[in-house]
Amino acid sequence: MDLTSMTYQSPIRPQAAQISTTKPRKGWLNAKSWAAALGVGAMALGIWGYTNRPVTDIPAYRGEIGGFAFSPFHRGESPQTGDYPSTAEIKSDLTLAARYTHNIRTYTVEGDLGQIPALAEGMHLNVTLGGWLDRHPDANAAELKKLVAVANANPDVKQIMVGNETILRGDLPVNELISDIDTVKAETHVPVSTAEPWHVWLKYPQLAAHVDFITVHLLPYWEGVPENIAVQDAMNRLQEVHQAYPDKRIVIGEIGWPSDGIDIGAARASTVNQARFMRDFFNLAQQRHLQYFVMEAFDQPWKTSFEGRAAGYWGMFNLDRQQKWSLTGPVENNPGWIFYALGSVIFSLLATMALLSRRPDVRFAGKLIFAGLVEGFTTILGLLFMNMSETYLSLGAATVWGALAAGQALLLFLLIADSFDLVETIYGRVSKRHYEPMPAPAGAKLPKVSIHLPICNEPPEMVKLTLDALAAQDYDRFEVLVIDNNTMDPAVWEPVAEHCARLGPKFRFFTLGKYKGYKAGALNFGLRETAADAEIIGVIDSDYLVEPDWLRSMVPAFDNPAVGFTQSPQDYRDNDGGLFKRMMFWEYAGFFHAGMVTRNERNAIIQHGTMTLVRKQALVNENGWAEWCITEDSQLGLRLFRAGYEAVYSKKSFGKGVMPDDYTAFRKQRFRWAYGAMRIVRANADALFNPFNKELTLGQRWHFITGWLPWFGDALGIVFLTMGLAWSVGLVIDPVRFQFPIALFMLPSIGLFFFKIVQILALYKNRVPCGFADRLGAAAAGLALSHAIGKAVWKGLFSDKLPFLRTPKMKDAPALVQGLVMAREELVILAATWGLALAVGFGHHWATLETKLWVAVMFVQSMPYLASVGVSILASLPAPAPKTVVVAQPVASPAQMGAMHPAAGD
Repeated sequence: MDLTSMTYQSPIRPQAAQISTTKPRKGWLNAKSWAAALGVGAMALGIWGYTNRPVTDIPAYRGEIGGFAFSPFHRGESPQTGDYPSTAEIKSDLTLAARYTHNIRTYTVEGDLGQIPALAEGMHLNVTLGGWLDRHPDANAAELKKLVAVANANPDVKQIMVGNETILRGDLPVNELISDIDTVKAETHVPVSTAEPWHVWLKYPQLAAHVDFITVHLLPYWEGVPENIAVQDAMNRLQEVHQAYPDKRIVIGEIGWPSDGIDIGAARASTVNQARFMRDFFNLAQQRHLQYFVMEAFDQPWKTSFEGRAAGYWGMFNLDRQQKWSLTGPVENNPGWIFYALGSVIFSLLATMALLSRRPDVRFAGKLIFAGLVEGFTTILGLLFMNMSETYLSLGAATVWGALAAGQALLLFLLIADSFDLVETIYGRVSKRHYEPMPAPAGAKLPKVSIHLPICNEPPEMVKLTLDALAAQDYDRFEVLVIDNNTMDPAVWEPVAEHCARLGPKFRFFTLGKYKGYKAGALNFGLRETAADAEIIGVIDSDYLVEPDWLRSMVPAFDNPAVGFTQSPQDYRDNDGGLFKRMMFWEYAGFFHAGMVTRNERNAIIQHGTMTLVRKQALVNENGWAEWCITEDSQLGLRLFRAGYEAVYSKKSFGKGVMPDDYTAFRKQRFRWAYGAMRIVRANADALFNPFNKELTLGQRWHFITGWLPWFGDALGIVFLTMGLAWSVGLVIDPVRFQFPIALFMLPSIGLFFFKIVQILALYKNRVPCGFADRLGAAAAGLALSHAIGKAVWKGLFSDKLPFLRTPKMKDAPALVQGLVMAREELVILAATWGLALAVGFGHHWATLETKLWVAVMFVQSMPYLASVGVSILASLPAPAPKTVVVAQPVASPAQMGAMHPAAGD
């Protein structure tokens, strides 16, 4: 693929402006580009290193661990599925545990777990044997029978636990649990207890009366206690139980801290916090001679399905039996951070240089900004992959996380593309394809132009004004073909036909009745009726008042035989109709003042169906206008690029039309554009995405793909919002199974929203001549279309049948209630999003960062819907009376006389 096409220089007339006075070194050799990319990369590595520096202020522990809660389930094993560890796995885990402690505690004798005491023989391990009780009487009876048998057969069983948190879960009433405890006590010869959190023991003294010793769980993380006071909080709870039962021996059955999981209140789960909590506790327990079991020896990710993500990360060893942190020395949250840091920095460096090498003329400040933005985006992706590598994922979870990671990668590409567009637009110094339109001098030989004006149910008086403006063209050789199709009422088209007759033989009128192909069909009819000696086809919309020098200024571009079409901006004359019209006006202006100018630098502009001139032979060679495509103009432009033609874009406006009169019309128009664009993508997929297809340059592919990518983002936004609403319901009704996504999945969507706002404001400030309030209005107007665009994208990707949605003109503004009705779908979604976001926030007591981030994400996702409702209401407000449009009458120059008297120039 020809990478130099990204800076393609057209042989367009010598009016191309060279803005810079020095010629920057090209490509990958540009020293300033390297300085920016390497400088930012070095800073990023420094930040990675600083934030991941080892923590050295945690007191060391050099004694023996009091005991482990021992569940030897390995990867893919779970009691929920009946997949239990093999005896070889159990023995290997016992051997590992025996290196650190002489005490273990089990939870069940199901499967081969009943063999743990026998397998531990000779390892000097004292076993506190546990039996699991739940709501199934038969299973409980079998469990207790086996528990008694195993305990009596193995001298290493020193204590027995009848049930674990059975009262806390509500699986058994207290009296039934007491009965089971008494039964086991009567049939065995070792102390018997049951395990419950501290508050359960305080609530049920009758339970304490029937056990030989109290086994208390102290897990301050679940209570939202911050790590720095968590050990002391646990000791306070232990003291409360001691005070309640001073004559009972108390064993801490579970105490620990997770190395990963969501924040609960002020409790933060991390490897460093786990190590700090456990080392502090180990030292304190050694001083006070406490009996305890660490929660737990090995991570158990199977618990996450019913206890949440943190439940899988309480082990001192991970699922692969690697120690997470040592008992002495520094501790790191992410020991492998350097690999992800280097990966993100290298990727960022390559991406930055690949794009900056195409624009070495970008000022150094722009290079730094671009390198910083790319580095920031890739760092987030690197952090995400690092987090994924340290997370236990089931097949279902891996699928979901993989899909989210793919979405983040797409988001990364979009952000990089938008960032490059931002810096090259604002900081670029060289304009290589700038075309400054200059009217051809008198006497210049110019080709004949056939101007095609398709109309359908248009107000006759509006069309007459358009025709009068065409009649005033300062051009000798042209014709105007007015093609009316699908207008059934003669009272609508007959006045236009009569006006054409009054203007003379240069103006020809055709009425086609019911005719297929919509606008493209009418234009193809006009192409067949075009004068044989015409070389250029012009197309304008029925509401456009063109300047007299349009043809004389733009037609000379066709002196270059490579030029296939020219384009000048869409512009509007009704920007005095109220705030809604003003917002629309500047929303449109951004594309033509910034987007089209940047695209023109790589010969990749979007052709739009008014104020365009096309080489007739090129149009004929491409078989005319595509009647299957609702945006036949953009499709033609892409086809001409594929055929090797160039386009000429003039920033100067040569004509002004009218904007949609209400929000519904504004939304329908953008829906049509997005739907048509998706069909164009489908029809031109090979040229756009196949690297072996050379019809388009790399620069053209870049702009067509990245130009439409935000619309794909709007489509994905609908999917993400739908998923977010469904997940919010789950967070409210079942907060254990439906946990918050990790922050790394939530932050980018918030960041993207604010980046897009900043990007729009910056581009407008640099390129669009409007004030700050109008920039905000334009941003709001564009945001209001997001939902309609997203729907159009999905329909365009998977549907071939959609009616042509013509934008209505000159309609009265609707009443306020109609404004709400126009945005009723968005209003319902907005209400649902805000309602569920608040329900999640209050339901989770705004207690954690994840809660706040989730609510923030939902509100950010609701912003397009708020904008839709707001813009619709603004559109409903009464607007000032439109100003009377006066079309200048031709003066007595020969060229204008030729326009008024067609026979003179024909």
